[in-house]
Amino acid sequence: VQLQASGGGLVQAGGSLRLSCAASGSTFGVYAVAWIRQTPGKEREFVAGIHWSTSTIFYGDSVKGRFLISRGDASNLVYLTIHSLKPEDTAVYSCAVRYGGSGPISSVGTYPYWGQGTQVTVSS
Repeated sequence: VQLQASGGGLVQAGGSLRLSCAASGSTFGVYAVAWIRQTPGKEREFVAGIHWSTSTIFYGDSVKGRFLISRGDASNLVYLTIHSLKPEDTAVYSCAVRYGGSGPISSVGTYPYWGQGTQVTVSS
């Protein structure tokens, strides 16, 4: 499966944004899809993930209450809606897929397949 994130941009603090992750190819066998962000000089950070077969959702502690992960009507779409954007949300946001069930869904290192990210920049 190939992944492509889109929807990033420059937004003012307090605004909202919806990012999209489109998967090309079959999602058969997918265990989880996650949104992960990275800023220069920092480790990649898990922000949200969804267990594919049950749609159980997980959020990183730093984004709970402001981030919403959801599945699109099409089986190959996953969205990340961000509310009350803060300058510290500035990052490249990527979506990633894993097929195996070993390890927590929030563990960044368990995702072997990544798409090209989309830049989110929040101005104060």
